[in-house]
Amino acid sequence: MDHIKRYHSARMTANGKELLIEGPISGSELAALRFDEGLKAFRIPEQQHQALIEIADLPEGRIIVAREEELVLGYVTFLHPDPLERWSQARLPDLLELGAIEISHWIRGAGVAKKLLEVSFADDAMEDYVIITTEYYWHWDLKGTGLDVWQYRKVMEKVMGSVGMTWMATDDPEICSHPANCLMARIGKRVPPETVEAFDAMRFQNRFMY
Repeated sequence: MDHIKRYHSARMTANGKELLIEGPISGSELAALRFDEGLKAFRIPEQQHQALIEIADLPEGRIIVAREEELVLGYVTFLHPDPLERWSQARLPDLLELGAIEISHWIRGAGVAKKLLEVSFADDAMEDYVIITTEYYWHWDLKGTGLDVWQYRKVMEKVMGSVGMTWMATDDPEICSHPANCLMARIGKRVPPETVEAFDAMRFQNRFMY
């Protein structure tokens, strides 16, 4: 499968900062930018910056950033699921995982996450993919936002829903380990039936539970 990436961009103001939302960008373009110190939800900023550079250069990898001049204040990633997760078992070339979306505390509450997704899905090539996101409450910044797990879950559903991602049932043990965790997905208009069938088969592997 050819992974076509078409660049899109938009501008917005968030908490007094003039932002450029753009992508997908290359690893070299990302390497030339600085990473805000507030982007530390997954690992320290320097390490996360390097991880995103590597993702950007994957054939299927997509990085969309929100930046103020050369300073990255937010990003979203798309890539094939981790080989250790069940979502990679069928080795579907047309299944991508929204692996991370992170917004620096400087610009939260201003709609930046929605704008990142809007720019991400502006590329018509996204209609060729099943896009999934696995939401685990232990990745959420409950302390920084002051929200409880259910309030945060509602916010995440609203943000993801802005680009047509919907909740989907699954018996994945990690997702089922807490009621606030969830699987959300968007099936592109040109995704073939056999990919949808393979995705559904991965969603439910413990039929005896039902």
